[in-house]
Amino acid sequence: MKPYNPLEKENLGKSVAESLLNSPPVPLGEIKTFKGAGIYAIYYNGKFEPYLPFQKWNTSATELRLPIYVGKAIPSGARKGNVDPEVSARGTDLYKRLEDHRKSVVKATNLEVTDFWCRYLTVDDIWIPLGESLIIQLYRPLWNSVVDGFGNHDPGSGRYKGARPSWDAIHPGRSWATKCAPAKLSEENILKKISDYWSTQTLVL
Repeated sequence: MKPYNPLEKENLGKSVAESLLNSPPVPLGEIKTFKGAGIYAIYYNGKFEPYLPFQKWNTSATELRLPIYVGKAIPSGARKGNVDPEVSARGTDLYKRLEDHRKSVVKATNLEVTDFWCRYLTVDDIWIPLGESLIIQLYRPLWNSVVDGFGNHDPGSGRYKGARPSWDAIHPGRSWATKCAPAKLSEENILKKISDYWSTQTLVL
């Protein structure tokens, strides 16, 4: 058996993920401006019928076990490798990302922002993608693995020929999504995929 090395990339990534999951949850609609880039997990505990099984895992604001969505906010320029760590720390990339998500939930006609909580963690840029991917692998969040498009932005004029995201097909409200072509899957098929997701969700309580 290979000896445990706490400095291996995977183990450092696990440390980042554990730090996020152990951080205190806050209401998605009440996040105040803060600085930094990093990772986050969003939780749901509401009454939208296809999502009622979340109530088994997310029983209260202090007992949130299964995220509905996990994401990251990478500072501007990170993909080109020219980010100054000090500049990154002074930016508000992670806050802006969570604020975008809050606005999407508020616009949805069948969701309530008061039913959403989140955990977030500011992280050095190099660990952000690894921390995010490990948490997604562990939990298979519904909006990451089944209902795509929650994190999408308005594609802009001249780019609406693409299909409407599945998220917008079952959570109408974002005005730009109505300009897109119909979703690739019908609402019935999306709801069937959600039902199948619950039948295979094996997260240990």
